[in-house]
Order: sequence, then structure tokens, then C-alpha cells
Amino acid sequence: MIVPPNGHTAFIGPPSKPVEWLSYLYGKMPHPNSDLMQYGRYYEGDQQKLAFAQSRYKTAFSDVFEQWRDNFCGMIIDSANERMNVDSFRFPDHEGSEKVVREIWQRNSMDAFSSSVHLDAMIYGTSYVLVWADEAGQPTITPYSAEQMVVHYKTGSLTEIEAAALFIMDPWGRQISTLWTPEYVYEVSATTTDWEDGKKRRNPLGVVPVVPFQNRARLGHLATSDLHNILPIQDAINKTVTDALTASEFAAFPQRWVTGLEIVEDETGSPVEPFSVAVDKLLQAESETAKFGSFEAADLKNYVTLVSMLVQHMASISRLPLHYFLVNGSSSPSGESLISAEAGLVAKVRERMLHFGEAWERVIRLCFRVLKDSRMDAFTMETVWKDPEYRTEAQHVDALLKLHQLNVPEEFLWSSAGFSAAQISSFREMRKQDAKAAAEVQKLGPQPQTSAPGSPGVTTPKPPQGNSGNANRKIHETK
Repeated sequence: MIVPPNGHTAFIGPPSKPVEWLSYLYGKMPHPNSDLMQYGRYYEGDQQKLAFAQSRYKTAFSDVFEQWRDNFCGMIIDSANERMNVDSFRFPDHEGSEKVVREIWQRNSMDAFSSSVHLDAMIYGTSYVLVWADEAGQPTITPYSAEQMVVHYKTGSLTEIEAAALFIMDPWGRQISTLWTPEYVYEVSATTTDWEDGKKRRNPLGVVPVVPFQNRARLGHLATSDLHNILPIQDAINKTVTDALTASEFAAFPQRWVTGLEIVEDETGSPVEPFSVAVDKLLQAESETAKFGSFEAADLKNYVTLVSMLVQHMASISRLPLHYFLVNGSSSPSGESLISAEAGLVAKVRERMLHFGEAWERVIRLCFRVLKDSRMDAFTMETVWKDPEYRTEAQHVDALLKLHQLNVPEEFLWSSAGFSAAQISSFREMRKQDAKAAAEVQKLGPQPQTSAPGSPGVTTPKPPQGNSGNANRKIHETK
């Protein structure tokens, strides 16, 4: 955890100095016990172990089940994140821009890091992307977690950022803090322990180069994690399964009893167990009044029923199909039933794509701002996502063929088929090569005759055949 140097505390009124901004923004950072940090622990399955276990259970099985977990939080996040993949960016008013953006995207390894941005946004509610220039003046795209960065919006605006701050530690545990405003950048290096000793320089971009990715953002409310309503149900599942494990140890097998038997005690006065029970052992007693019996074993089906009900509630809230949870051992659906079962999940993913896509467009416009390119105002740009819906290959191709019959452009069909922008670009080059090869083959084939009729080597065509009448034949014969 980063601690503000020199005991900086909150103040009254809007910040006006870099140190005041750093102090204010640091106060908005999540602390170790905040809900935001708890979401991260639940996603990884590192929430408190044996939180609902009885004291006897903790004593007897803490070493055995200390690492036990039955965590669905990771699956709920991953099932949506694995369907969100940025394919390319479309520029209706700027031809050729797709290639430039693809080069920037690939140079910053965003094919991989974009997934991390979506993942952290759904876990914590918000993630961030910083756009800046490297030593060569080329745009760099750097993702940051909500554990490291925080922003402040201008009053009354949902998109304009007044200030952003980054608080990170270097590998040697030294604090590095950076503040961005539209006017300046204020950096406190690792070799400086006081925020007052930072270096201030002009911001060449004129805007705060940070883009927040907000998950489930409401008007006037903070962004929310996808796990916000899941944690109580996850805790209830853990508690129920823990009880089932306890019952399986102490009451899941028949307990034997005997009456009319004299109790033997040892030297300390403690009862001595009269029998060593085993599969190959026979219980017997000399007393005629001795009677043997056993209690019924505990039925664990009640726990299974309760866990199944809780899982169904979790599936409803998270909008995940039941076959993801394997409820009651049901098999996965197929065909139309699969599309119907995953409709809620696909709709949830498309809603995330709407907001995340808008954020990625702001990131690309910032990249063009770094390059001092007029396309930094390309507001007609669109983020192109890969299809989040899983379908069989036959169904997908059949649907595309029907769209082709409606004269839908081939490039759109290629994109809908799941081909990437790089593959589509190579398709265009392949089509050009195919056309060029076809032209070469045409030149090698027999060429049509262009000489006038009656010339040597030219055959006069036969008169027209059919029931054209005698008049037509006579006209032809007189020529």
C-alpha cells in the first residue's frame, strides 16, 4: 500500500496545486479492505477460508480443507470476457485508416492486453488506459488497474476528465506518482520521497490522456463490479458445502450402539471402548440383556438440493446458462436450444461491448492526437467486435450465404464469418493475385478472329437456319 508522504490529508475546496491534486486523488484510491479489493479476492478464490465453518470443523479439518474452494466468481467473469474480442476499427470518412490503427494496436500488444482491460473492468467496476508518446513520438497504450489509477471528472460532465493520477511501486518498493491535467504533467520519481519535490512540465496533448473503462455505469453512480450481487450467494454456497463436509465426516455413516453391557474404565476412570469395529469384526457380548443396533446415516441430499437452488439463483443474477454450472448433471444443449439458453449471456456481452467500444474509440483518437493527426476528431469511428455468439459452422455459413443473396458486400460477410482485419486484408491481395493470374491464362489461350469476311483463312458463316421463311433464304442467296 502506498502511503502519502509528509502526512498529507484532505482539505476543503477544489485542488489548485499539484500536491493538493495528488492528495485528493489518493484519497479516492481503494484501501486493502475495500469492496473493490474484495472483488479481486473472490475472483481469484482467495476469499476468507472456512469463514462459516464450526469451531470443531476448523480444529479437525483446517489442515485438510484449508485450500478447499468452490468458487463460481471466476467463471462468471471469464464466461463474458472470453466472448469480448476487439477485431478492428472502422473509419467511414477516412479511407485507409484501418491499416494505421492496426499497426498501432499490434505494436502495443493490445490483442492480449485489451482482454485484461475488459477483465479488470468487470471485476473492479473500472479499469484505465493511458495514452502517451514514446521517445520516437509514437503513441503508446498502457493499461492500468483501478488499484493503481484514479480520475476526477469535470463538474457536470460524464466524459471530460479534469485530473488523473497514477500511484505505483517500482520493483524496489519505492513510490512513483504521476499527475495529469489538461495544462501540465507532474511527476514524482522513485528517488523523491516528498510530493512537493516533483517535476512539472507542460502537457503537449492539451487533454488528460487517460480513458476509464466503466462497467455497468449508472448516471450519477459509480461503476459496479459484476460480482456485486454474487458475493452473498457465493458465501451461502460455501457455508452449505462446508456443512455437508462436516456432516459427511461425523454423520454420513451408521453409528452403532449397544445396551446392557458393563462399562469398563481404565486407571484414570475413563471409559474403555469395548469393541474395535471393522468390516471383518463380529460384535458379541456374554450378557443376555445386551442389545445391539445402529442409527441411520445422515442424508446429504438435502445439502445437494440447497446448493442447486443457490446455484440457480446465481445463474439468474449473472445471466449465465444453467449448463455452465452443470446443475443436476444436465448435459449441454445444442442447436436452437443452445442459442436460446445463451441469449441472456450474449445480450449481457453486447451491452458491455457498447460501453467498452466507446472507450476504445477514445483511446484511438488519443493516439492520433499524439501523432498530431486530424483523425483525432474522427467521431464517426466504430469499434468492430468479433461475434460473441457461438454457433455451429453449418448454421453460420448458411446464414452468410443467405445474406450474400441480398447483395451484402463480401467484406462484411468475411468479417461476420469471424475473419480478422489482417486476414481480410490478405484476402484482398489474394483476389488481386487471382485476377492477375486469370488474365495471364487468358492471354495464353486461343484468341478470337478479327479479320474481315472473305479474307484468306476466314470461314463465311452459314446462313441462318430454322423456319425463317423462303424470303430470308432468297435474300441471303442473292448476296
